[in-house]
Amino acid sequence: MFMKNKLTLILIFIIALTSCDDYLDIVPDQTQQIDLLFDREEAAYTALATCYTYLPENDGVYTSYVTMSDDVTTPIAKETDGIKIMKGQQSSSSPKLSYWSGYNGQGSLWQGIRHCNILIENIHNVVDMTEEEKNAWAAEAKFLKAYYHFLLLTYYGPIPIVDENLPISASDQDVRVNRKPVDEVFQYIVSTIDEAIIDLPVRVLNSNDLGRIDQVIAKAIKSRVLLYAASPLFNGNFEMYSDFIDENGDHFFNQNYDASKWELARDASLEAINAALDSGVSLYQFISAPPSFDTQNFQYEFIRKMYDIKYSIVDRWNSELIWGNSDPVTGNDWWQMQAGCMMKDPNSSSVEAAWQWIAPTLRSAELFYTKNGLPIDQDITYDYANRYNTANVSSMQNLQAQYGNRTAILNLDREPRFYSSLGFDRGYNRTWGSFWNLRMRKGEIHGRIANSNDYLITGYALKKLVHPDSEGDGYSKIVTYSWPMIRFAEVYLNYAEALNEINGPSQEVYNALNEIRDRAGIKTVEEAWGDSSISLNVDKHTNQDGLREIIHQERLIELAFEGHRYNDLRRWKVAEEYMNSPVYGWSVDETSEDGYYTLMEVGSRSFNYPRDYFHPISINEITINPNLIQNPGW
Repeated sequence: MFMKNKLTLILIFIIALTSCDDYLDIVPDQTQQIDLLFDREEAAYTALATCYTYLPENDGVYTSYVTMSDDVTTPIAKETDGIKIMKGQQSSSSPKLSYWSGYNGQGSLWQGIRHCNILIENIHNVVDMTEEEKNAWAAEAKFLKAYYHFLLLTYYGPIPIVDENLPISASDQDVRVNRKPVDEVFQYIVSTIDEAIIDLPVRVLNSNDLGRIDQVIAKAIKSRVLLYAASPLFNGNFEMYSDFIDENGDHFFNQNYDASKWELARDASLEAINAALDSGVSLYQFISAPPSFDTQNFQYEFIRKMYDIKYSIVDRWNSELIWGNSDPVTGNDWWQMQAGCMMKDPNSSSVEAAWQWIAPTLRSAELFYTKNGLPIDQDITYDYANRYNTANVSSMQNLQAQYGNRTAILNLDREPRFYSSLGFDRGYNRTWGSFWNLRMRKGEIHGRIANSNDYLITGYALKKLVHPDSEGDGYSKIVTYSWPMIRFAEVYLNYAEALNEINGPSQEVYNALNEIRDRAGIKTVEEAWGDSSISLNVDKHTNQDGLREIIHQERLIELAFEGHRYNDLRRWKVAEEYMNSPVYGWSVDETSEDGYYTLMEVGSRSFNYPRDYFHPISINEITINPNLIQNPGW
């Protein structure tokens, strides 16, 4: 992204200028220096860049929320803070992955908000910019300020609203800000985004400016914000937060369900879809020539769909990417998420060519549909009862796995998204330069070598996040891509969910889902669920509750491993159902087929209801500001 490349002494200066003991308090009285920062466009540009530097680095192994759920795991020696949180190791004394206080190089989002306010309050002093340019830059900062408030709200619930920075003359009481009810915070976020949209460009297409905020991005994120606002966690949550009140006895969470919030989410999602389509955004389709080993295979729709799905993530600034953050987390390739996912090149002489230690869980493997577009326990034609047993790979399955070998039935006859996202024993991996036969039993090239801590503890590899050009001989080959902050597919899913919650099933809901399913290479909702020859629960899609389950699973599949699962399970108020169970995989320390294909518990998850629905505020922050009320249970 354009912004992080322009870090100069001016950037250091502005950070030093605005650093305070308490990030929620005041701006130092250094008016002359601030005036210098907003004297000319070049300095102001760096101030704007600073606002962008607080965007979360979810492409980083140790900064990402991707590992904070039940869909991936690592060996104990490689555990990230996200996994430690999911094992019940979060604390209020030293919070992990804290957007509130900052962590692992990720700045406090309150500091980011303060930088945004500084720019908004001073940008009109720049003498060599037009008013239109000033308004546009201020609009970018307004959006980022709203987005940072949204992230804080997502993980902490009620938060203070910091719309402007306090002066040096502010009283102690003014500095000690209070948390606001979630509805008030949502309203502030939406109104600030709406205000920003007025002055933002419709679409930023200049290659030097990709990643800067535009109207299409703002409208897409607004659809997510309003979807969250309408969801059970934030909409009428009497069950969990009837006693969570402020110093005046007012509830932080509204106590009565408001169905009209889904209408707002629907309208915002439809507006975002139309704005995206009008600007040339579309679900990704791979149009390049495939590598030579797949030239003949491209006659099969199954293979073409795998390329569509894979490259929708890793093709930089592709047609589906509404907003992306493309900078490596630290400038060091080996700290990127994909570095921990990369598999070893069978042709490489170096055993250190790749780490391969971020592993999808067995639950992730079971999540994806069958080839008929149905859950594996809902497809009559799928051998669900024997899914953990092995079977010979037939000639009809040779595009899925290695013909003549044996693999788990679980790995066969699945949808294209399964094969583009997961690597498995006796499956395949398509890099740009070569075609790999995956072998994952102990001592084999993609299995555990001796007692190394770099191994796939579940027996599954995460292919979705790895650029095909990255696989190979070393980290120097890592090809960065624009981490998807929001893709067009999500907006369709937002729209479908909101529509169903308002009026239940309709052709409009099916159409939105079918946009995703068609790109995935599976039957439409109506075809899959309405066919009594394949569907165990015929016509499940024709009632609201059934369609809700379908929409939820579609979302979990399509957005898998992109950092959405943790938030989705929380906002649906079902997190404790998923995240209080053992983590399973294959017995990867076994060399034989029978030994390897034995289920093994490889870890655990612990989710304390209702405490863990929101993260703790650091005790130190509460000591600084006694007006902050700690989240329940912490």
